[in-house]
Amino acid sequence: MKTLFVPVLLFLFYLGNKVLSLPFILFFLFSFLGDASLALFNSPFFVKASGVFYFLSYVCLIGIAIYKFRFFKVDIVVGAYLALVFFISIYFLYLFYGFLKTVVPDNFAVFLFGIKGVALLILAFLAFGKYLHSDTKAAILFLMVAMCLVFSTVLNYVDLYYVHSWGFVMIESVVYTVGLYLLLNYVVEENKSTAIQKSTVNAFNRDNIFA
Repeated sequence: MKTLFVPVLLFLFYLGNKVLSLPFILFFLFSFLGDASLALFNSPFFVKASGVFYFLSYVCLIGIAIYKFRFFKVDIVVGAYLALVFFISIYFLYLFYGFLKTVVPDNFAVFLFGIKGVALLILAFLAFGKYLHSDTKAAILFLMVAMCLVFSTVLNYVDLYYVHSWGFVMIESVVYTVGLYLLLNYVVEENKSTAIQKSTVNAFNRDNIFA
């Protein structure tokens, strides 16, 4: 069921003739491969493969966030607050990583958790910084996407390595789907913003021509 989320949402998105840039295409591609590996193949190898694909999808979003984030325009107080939140989150991630090493015998699976956790923290850090810097609809959407991915990943790990529950699976699927939907809405907002900027520049150039 989860493997259908990405194709269905992209199909509905393209019905409106929307534009999707390469980083977003790569994110959805890796997300789909992660979903397929986890859902269609019941083996430890494909569980690890799904972790790798999800990690690569997070890296794509981090690249998008870094491109959009203006580091040198962040207020000093906001920057200090973000750094404090980030390091506290890293500390708790380290504690959970240590706990996971005691209950999961597979070192590579634990390593995957570590790098996925760090990637998600960086993504949430950038999304939160973008929101604090520019309280726009696009920034709010991107922050919500990051939070959905963090929450769904935590639920996925709880289901895989702690206690299997259909309730966790359903909640994780819903949160994950909401995150994908919000990301497509973020793309729409960014496309609108780009179109407005281009029209403004074109209008300014026409005014200069006739000046």
